[in-house]
Amino acid sequence: MKTVLITGCSSGYGLETARRFYTEGWNVVATMRSPRRDLLPKSERVRLISLDVAAPESIALAIEEAGPIDALVNNAGIGVVGAFEATPMSHIRKVFDTNTFGVMAMTQAVIPQFRARRSGVIVNVTSSVTLAAMPLAAAYTASKTAITGFTGSLAHELAAFNVRVKLVEPGYAPTTRFAHNTAVKVEDLIPGAYADFAAPIFAQFAAPALVTTEADVAEAVWRATNDTSGELHFPAGADAVALAQAAE
Repeated sequence: MKTVLITGCSSGYGLETARRFYTEGWNVVATMRSPRRDLLPKSERVRLISLDVAAPESIALAIEEAGPIDALVNNAGIGVVGAFEATPMSHIRKVFDTNTFGVMAMTQAVIPQFRARRSGVIVNVTSSVTLAAMPLAAAYTASKTAITGFTGSLAHELAAFNVRVKLVEPGYAPTTRFAHNTAVKVEDLIPGAYADFAAPIFAQFAAPALVTTEADVAEAVWRATNDTSGELHFPAGADAVALAQAAE
């Protein structure tokens, strides 16, 4: 029976992905900063581990506690929406610590066991902002686009050891806690000079033509984890698929 370790399982994509892998019969190591036992089925196939991907000592302890795994899903992330001019550099660094360096650190931590066994898969969850430029998301886009380049390069590097590396690119999901998983309020990042520019953008956010569901992302992660075709990109959700097709 295979084992997957998923980061950021307290809500949204990570939680739904953990539930999907459990339903498919995998052992699930669900990680979150403050584990909640009520979120996932009580089963010997589910383990909850405390993890802060921005803290090296937390990563080391989690990897040791998890033991051998067959797949890593780097899902943990924080969002930031607003004018780049008004976004504190201290917060931008926090975004990169989780979205970029956290992914890299988790990946580096599991590579040795995958390489030694000559098997394993790493799935990095990014965003559809990497598929098309979007306003009021410059810092967030930068943090996720870095992982797109990182993943593509690493896929070549680890193929020699039969280790697969994949990208899942979710679209816009109004029901997720994306905008809430941050210490900076959106309204604080829209100064008066940007009000007229931002208004129609937020109106579109409130009534999107196409959206992505948590189940869409869980399905894409499941497909990416089990894919052996060499495909790198897995857009998740109707809007992400449309953006990916338009970019072709």
